[in-house]
Amino acid sequence: MSLTADRPHHKFWPSRVPRALTVPATSLWHNLATSAARYPDKPALVFFDRVTSYGALAAQAEALAGALAAQGVQRGDRVALFMQNCPQLVVAHFAILRANAVVVPINPMNKAEELKHYLVDADAKVAITTGDLAGALAQASDALPAPQRLAHLVVSQFTDAFDAAAADGPAMATAWRDWLLPRHPLPALAGGAVHAWDALLAQGLPAPEHTVGAHDMALLPYTSGTTGMPKGCVHHHSNLMHNVVSSMLWSCSNSESVVLAVVPMFHITGIVSMMHTAIASGATLVLMPRWDRDVAGYLISRWKVTAWTNIPTMVVDLLASPKLPDYDLTSLQQIGGGGAAMPQAIAQRLEEQYGLRYQEGYGLTETAAPTHTNPFERPKQQCLGIPISSTDARVIDPDSLQELPAGESGEIIVHGPQVFHGYWKQPEATAAAFIEFDGRRFFRTGDMGRMDEDGYFFMTDRLKRMINASGFKVWPAEVELLMYRHPAVQEACIIATQDAYRGESVKAVVVLRPTHRDTTAEEIIAWCRENMAAYKVPRQVAFADALPKSGSGKVMWRLLQEAEGPAR
Repeated sequence: MSLTADRPHHKFWPSRVPRALTVPATSLWHNLATSAARYPDKPALVFFDRVTSYGALAAQAEALAGALAAQGVQRGDRVALFMQNCPQLVVAHFAILRANAVVVPINPMNKAEELKHYLVDADAKVAITTGDLAGALAQASDALPAPQRLAHLVVSQFTDAFDAAAADGPAMATAWRDWLLPRHPLPALAGGAVHAWDALLAQGLPAPEHTVGAHDMALLPYTSGTTGMPKGCVHHHSNLMHNVVSSMLWSCSNSESVVLAVVPMFHITGIVSMMHTAIASGATLVLMPRWDRDVAGYLISRWKVTAWTNIPTMVVDLLASPKLPDYDLTSLQQIGGGGAAMPQAIAQRLEEQYGLRYQEGYGLTETAAPTHTNPFERPKQQCLGIPISSTDARVIDPDSLQELPAGESGEIIVHGPQVFHGYWKQPEATAAAFIEFDGRRFFRTGDMGRMDEDGYFFMTDRLKRMINASGFKVWPAEVELLMYRHPAVQEACIIATQDAYRGESVKAVVVLRPTHRDTTAEEIIAWCRENMAAYKVPRQVAFADALPKSGSGKVMWRLLQEAEGPAR
């Protein structure tokens, strides 16, 4: 079936958006280069008191690309990027692309024990980070065998990008001061070199010839699943470029757009739907390093923000602020997000009080963010939306693989130019992730959903084990593997538990080793905080004499989940 053939949702297709797209046959670097040529003096980034123009952003990326090339980075090499939202992240991301290399974005909440996997699996020999996180990367690298260690570590301080003396205003949350203002000493790196960001850029080394194109790898983000450690998703420039162009059209992004950039730009949504879309549009990104409702309210008012991609808990939090009447939100024209359902009452309040229709969307790391979104003119609440341009999605029976009629729940499968090429170095997992359907290759999302009679998709359940904590995906198998490293843990099973604010939280059911029966839940939780990202840490630990197992010895996690009760 042709992608432009009539489907139920085409009755509600936005008239300004084509059903199929022709996207630029260039690398993503060209988007920044083009915007810099068009708008050299226009603000590209705003971070506290400092504005970075498009011309300056491109120049800094060129300088860092030259430094990376001098460190031996060549075409196709993977470079780890381990940062919170700040101008340096945007510079580094585009510098890696400019140097013909591949960005490996890593969640800065990860601890040293978790970081080892990313460095080894991606074969990364160069990493870029900030001073507050550099020690963890060095620790992870030092713990590896010499051939797998980092050769170079580039370290920026947050104050390289703003004036610390001017950071006393409402854009600086009080809780951030001890985090953002100190300049951290550079760590030692066993067998490698550590470089200060500002000194490196000051060298002005020439960038190499830009040789990559649409069909070269650009991004290697990691996603977890039902088994094992996180897997790298191979995305070419063309995959991301499709969703960048699509996002520009669906959100009406243009050079006058002002985007509140608080969704993390290590995450696929922040990377593609926010950062790359804004840069390609010539828009302005107002950067927040972390969520704070009153900083967000101030920045929207101060910079006349027009677009805000978020997770619903952020909106809930902002609307609950006692200072809300002080903020002017009237500049907002587009607001939306995904990762969790927007509560109907909040969506209704946005529309009634501010005239804003919250646009929910759906996508995965494997699909370079969006495969579905709600049409601006006709959104449905608590709905994934309709397939975007050049994209086909179906609902099938996960066992028979037959397509199901409207209204019946099954597995969502997706075909489109944004779908990844496979899992890095994992051909078996790649083969299992795709099926041939209707003569084309479809990605099996593992998410259970239904399509209504209008062609809109709704989530109903998950085929895979996954916990959704405030939009962060927690994969139980990964947390369990990490917990088995605790000397007191004989067995562990991770399940979801209800959380009034986060929607879901992590609970661990643990069997203790006979030699460690006196270990407390608090001690295990404290260990988890030291060894895994905060959103993965169990909020509750329950002890059991044994875990229920099947005849083949597999832990029957569903029994524990059912005993806990539904998480949502």
